[in-house]
Amino acid sequence: MAAQDFNLLLATDSYKITHYKQYPPNVSKIYSYFECRRKKASQFSEVVFFGLQYLLKKYLIGQVVTEEKIQEAKLFYQMHFRQTVFDEESWRKILEKHDGRLPIRIKAVPEGRIIPRGNVLFTVENTDPEFYWLTNYIETMLVQMWYPITVATISREFKKILAKHLKATSGSLEGLDLKLHDFGYRGVSSQESAALGGAAHLVNFCSTDTVAGLLMAQRYYGCPMAGFSIPAAEHSTIISWGRGREKEAFERVLDQFSSGPVSVVSDSYDIFNACKHIWGDKLKERVMERSQDSCLVIRPDSGDPAETLIEVIKILEECFGCSLNSMGYKVLPSYLRIIQGDGIDLCSVDEILQKLSDEGWSAENIFFGCGSALLQKLNRDTLNCAFKCSYVETNGKGMDVYKQPVTDPTKGSKRGQLSLRRNSDGCLETIERGAGKPEEDLLVTVFENGSLVQDYSLEEIRKNARLQDEEVPTLHNREQEPLHIINGIH
Repeated sequence: MAAQDFNLLLATDSYKITHYKQYPPNVSKIYSYFECRRKKASQFSEVVFFGLQYLLKKYLIGQVVTEEKIQEAKLFYQMHFRQTVFDEESWRKILEKHDGRLPIRIKAVPEGRIIPRGNVLFTVENTDPEFYWLTNYIETMLVQMWYPITVATISREFKKILAKHLKATSGSLEGLDLKLHDFGYRGVSSQESAALGGAAHLVNFCSTDTVAGLLMAQRYYGCPMAGFSIPAAEHSTIISWGRGREKEAFERVLDQFSSGPVSVVSDSYDIFNACKHIWGDKLKERVMERSQDSCLVIRPDSGDPAETLIEVIKILEECFGCSLNSMGYKVLPSYLRIIQGDGIDLCSVDEILQKLSDEGWSAENIFFGCGSALLQKLNRDTLNCAFKCSYVETNGKGMDVYKQPVTDPTKGSKRGQLSLRRNSDGCLETIERGAGKPEEDLLVTVFENGSLVQDYSLEEIRKNARLQDEEVPTLHNREQEPLHIINGIH
């Protein structure tokens, strides 16, 4: 659906259009909030807040209510419910009184901020007492924030793992931003998922093939080019030469991309034979002619990732030699690297890098690509995202409201108007029941009465999300050995 054809009145769970009949009489305000609930023993203790600006810019700013859209919704809901329950009159009042702009205020944490789970991330309230029901009408759309938040969070967890191993085995974090490549475009459910998830990954890394994510970062977050890629082969470009001409297929890639890095998938038939007898023998001189700026990146794509990589890197060591870095770990020649994109998730990356370091190899040697584990193998319950009403005003009196199900205490909700502050210990905490001090509140008004109030750039968001030194876990290092050359080859 084109943006101009989008009808906000139809962008909600259909049962919500009946809620104006269900609230208590004389309600004038509904106030709700969004959080990622805290869960014991969860894999993730904190989240990266990202993606709200896109939803606001694309779907909520400006005139979103028109007479044509009211009539479309009226007809649709009449057929859907088979009775007249659509509040045509109220929507027309929004059109007449507010020029079709939503009388809503949204306050949120700055995008890119790292927030411990269990804290408020954004709040929503109506600014015109006549349209109290709007707050939770738009819940359906706003809760879809779970997706970019979850992808940005998982991507950052990858970054922590990669930083840990890279720092321990190389002594620095140089090149970290390129260590995880987004391979997920084809594996997601839609173009919009690719855009949201791809952009969420770009909060933490600068390496991607997901064009939709780059375009979203460009159009909605002011970044001309947020990520980078290199020419790469796929199986079709290799096997189209026929099994007996794999060497010619590889050589063609080297010829066509003689400058700049290039990635070649090498497991179409036998990855070990390809590394030992084609790359390491027949094309050895061609490979060695390349430089660090034009390195060959060999891509295995099947088998057990850790076992395959260890065998591949040993073969490449035999053929091309290696050196020891300042931390005493082995590094392939600068013109040769490996990328693993099959079977990659948070657990396997940690396992692979641990096994490689146990074998004496630096994380400098390898890049990773990730598809479904980054953009698709997740859902709203991954971070337990929830949107709940916490405060109402009726007959001019405010009341803190909450849910507290006896069967599941973890689903209890917060009470009253909320604020987020940093306490005396430096920790973030949510203040309930309207007890927070406005000057301490970290929630920022981002949307009010149809207008975007705050516009974040991707550059700002990346600064908010950057890893702090204390977030890079330590890994036991082998005893440092003096830098020297093995097999006489750099």
